[in-house]
Amino acid sequence: MNGPMIRRLSHVALAVAALSAAPAAAAGPVVDAPAGQVEGSEAKGIRAFKGIPYAAPPVGKLRWAPPQPAESWDGARDATRFGPACLQPGPRGPSIYAWDLPAMSEDCLSLNIWTPQDAKNAPVFVWIHGGALTGGSGGDPIYDGSALAERGIVVVSINYRLGALGWLAHPQLSAESADGVSGNYGLLDQIAALEWVQRNIGAFGGSAANVTIAGESAGALSVMYLMTAPAARGLFHKAIAQSAYMVSAPGLRDKLNGMVPAEAQGSDLAAKLGAADLAALRAMPAKDIAEKAPATGYFPFPAVDGKIVPRQLVDSFDRNEQAPVPILAGFNAGEIRSLRFLLPKPPADAAAYEAAIRANYGEFADAFLARYPAKVIEESMLAATRDAMYGWTSERLVSNQAALGQGAYLYYFDHGYPATAQWNLHAFHAAELPYIFGTAGKTPPLWPKIPDDLTERKLAGAMGDYWASFARSGRPQAKGQPDWPDYSDNAGFLHIAEAPKAGHNLLPGTAALHEAVMCRRRAAGDTPWNWNIGVISPPLPPKAAGCQ
Repeated sequence: MNGPMIRRLSHVALAVAALSAAPAAAAGPVVDAPAGQVEGSEAKGIRAFKGIPYAAPPVGKLRWAPPQPAESWDGARDATRFGPACLQPGPRGPSIYAWDLPAMSEDCLSLNIWTPQDAKNAPVFVWIHGGALTGGSGGDPIYDGSALAERGIVVVSINYRLGALGWLAHPQLSAESADGVSGNYGLLDQIAALEWVQRNIGAFGGSAANVTIAGESAGALSVMYLMTAPAARGLFHKAIAQSAYMVSAPGLRDKLNGMVPAEAQGSDLAAKLGAADLAALRAMPAKDIAEKAPATGYFPFPAVDGKIVPRQLVDSFDRNEQAPVPILAGFNAGEIRSLRFLLPKPPADAAAYEAAIRANYGEFADAFLARYPAKVIEESMLAATRDAMYGWTSERLVSNQAALGQGAYLYYFDHGYPATAQWNLHAFHAAELPYIFGTAGKTPPLWPKIPDDLTERKLAGAMGDYWASFARSGRPQAKGQPDWPDYSDNAGFLHIAEAPKAGHNLLPGTAALHEAVMCRRRAAGDTPWNWNIGVISPPLPPKAAGCQ
């Protein structure tokens, strides 16, 4: 062997020896939870554990069944990646809300946790994503919990079954249920996730005795159903509902408020999918169901089954049957600017607009036109739809909880920036999310880009502080920001524009107007009572007992 060869081999031997002596790559943080051992990741003092299963895969015979316990595992489970999103249809066109969809699967019941490195008995914030019960994921980048966790709270985000795979009711499904009900599987998933939190969150530094449920849009709808679900009682201690909509729901078998019963909707979907029975439905590829169901006209929604969902939300709140917990709720000034599919076709001119309002609103027409005048039809229609769905719901929630003696905090998000002005999307639906989560750089590709300037950073800091403070104590506070008045203090609220500002009596008389109209439609019982949006509203029913 020649000299150069010997020298090369010596260098190789030394390199191998050096590698052998070098310390192994640092492992991620490991937590021993009752559910099993998980290994996550850590950055800047925040530990993240992703894709942890909280229930068994809802596949095969468990498709359209209540969630079952997850199987245990041996050793440390890799918790460094998000689990797949629940199956959902792809976007039908360009949307500010659309992501490049990640991996999707019917096996999707997982949750994610962000926790401070030194957390001990910390408040827990459980996030329920929106998406019309059809789309979304707890792993969407905009919901990254790191910035909230930096404030000393444990953040949890969850997946739950979506679309027909999560909400289908069907006579044969009801027949195989011990309770004789079906549907609401997505809501049962959320309850199972909260039960998992109760059993396991202490191992991650969280307090099972201080849990806040929070959500936006369909996530806020879910929050309201959790507040009224007997099976969820005691699993949480505070609630946050952002852009909630307290709309009417179908009965399981009864025709409530003019809506087709949920079981009948399920039978119709099965027929349109070409499935002769439940076995055929369960044999269909899950992806086909998720993709094809929307094209049939099927829309997922909770069903009033008398058990999981005892009655219409508004009736449960009227009876004071909801969880007696503090609440933070609110809505955005431009909700409908990004949801124009909710708008009816505009009338030909101001005279036609006024005529339609007078025909539909009767004795309340003058009050309606004073708030939503004919001279600015588009803006009036945007505001009327916003107030009938989101504004009325938000104010009703805080007034109901205040009446129970609970802390009740109302907000009105009215913040815009150059890109929203350019696209006529001032304070659009969900625009508050990157401020609460501190994720301005993690919004979807077509989301109006948020400037990286002092105003935006200060607002995000304030909103994150308010939300984390509420999760901690039930009272939203932020350092250097105004005190947020309780709704019981002369209808107090927080106006969030360029900066937060305390106020009283938001949009005077507006919630009362919609409450009066809703009351009569509910009493009539022959139409979805929430469809109270101006020119296409059914004519006002006669005055009923208990209504104005």
